[in-house]
Amino acid sequence: MKNIGSILFLVIIYTSCQKPENETQFTQESITEINLTEAELYDKVLGNLVGSAIGDAMGAPTEMWSRESIQLEYGHVADLDSMVREASPEGTWETNLPAGGTTDDTRWKKLTYQYLTTQNSKDLKAADFVQTILNEYLAAIANYKKINSTEPEPFEENTLHVAWLQEWAKVAKPYLAKDVDGYADALSRFYGGEMVCAGLLYAPAIGVFYPNDPEKAYKEMYELSIYDQGYARDISALAAAMTAAGMKKNATQNVMLDVLRSVDPQGYFKSRLVGRSSYRILRQALIILRDAKADKENPMKKAFELLDQNQQDMPFHAGEIHLQVLTAMLFSDFDFQKTMEFLVNYGRDNDTTAAIAGGILGAYTGFEKLPADKWKVIKVAKEELGIDLEKLAKDLTLKIIQLN
Repeated sequence: MKNIGSILFLVIIYTSCQKPENETQFTQESITEINLTEAELYDKVLGNLVGSAIGDAMGAPTEMWSRESIQLEYGHVADLDSMVREASPEGTWETNLPAGGTTDDTRWKKLTYQYLTTQNSKDLKAADFVQTILNEYLAAIANYKKINSTEPEPFEENTLHVAWLQEWAKVAKPYLAKDVDGYADALSRFYGGEMVCAGLLYAPAIGVFYPNDPEKAYKEMYELSIYDQGYARDISALAAAMTAAGMKKNATQNVMLDVLRSVDPQGYFKSRLVGRSSYRILRQALIILRDAKADKENPMKKAFELLDQNQQDMPFHAGEIHLQVLTAMLFSDFDFQKTMEFLVNYGRDNDTTAAIAGGILGAYTGFEKLPADKWKVIKVAKEELGIDLEKLAKDLTLKIIQLN
């Protein structure tokens, strides 16, 4: 009887450790076209998604804070912390989230991953993506009719969902109607006509779709950057291209940085009298790196002071975001944790900068090499915000395998 009991115990333990039959199990089978195994591909896709969420979550409690305010209340931010902040369309939809809670930056990754999973071709169409955004907005509008209450709270909460995409919907409608003048007018009023980091909110997610093909990633992201103005469109496309380069097996920093010089399908380098603004930003980042490292006492403080000299009117200006992300990655030698700490402690639009860099570096390092806080972000996203990061990554991995 003792032996039977032991056998039953082992059977129970074995059974409990087995994955459900319907759960995806990626293999070591190689995907020739992208030179990754299925398991390696999933590790990088999940790394992109969760890496971005970690950056978002680290910056969320102090989004738009000054550096002095961050130091006063938090000292030096090195990990996740709970947040007590007002709900807002571009921020959290909850007033109090545990450590690991995220903002609209992660909602954008979710929306983009879901869109990509529906695609049956590597050739993306801007109209389809814009329709996806508009559908999300219209669904929030329709939800008002489903509220069965006379209390104000449910309506206030739904208004946050509506307001999140209201600026985007104003541009989407004339674009989809092929109203050229209407689209131009709406784009000129998009967030006050500022050159905001619109495409950068989803660019790293697009880059994941084209592992080891930065040229294609650039072209497709450029196609989808219909909310970007001026050279912001080039910046968004480059963020996607850098992510795609980071998806390469055994990718190096040089391979990723070379994208900023060698990938230029739109010919920005040939722009008369101007050249390529995004490349000048890279050179500025290199100058800041050189001068900051020369300060042996406090190189990070020096880097922050030099970045202060390049601030734009709006913290979410695409050029400013691009400079901060590149400077942080270079200063930290592409180390994920150090890059996150640099960006979050600098302040300004720190959840967005950290989410962008986190997405690029997450694809570069892969999920397994991300900090231990990754599990906390996954848990909070699923239980508090209804975002299943692991499922999103699995679904997109399967789609990439299908298309390759």
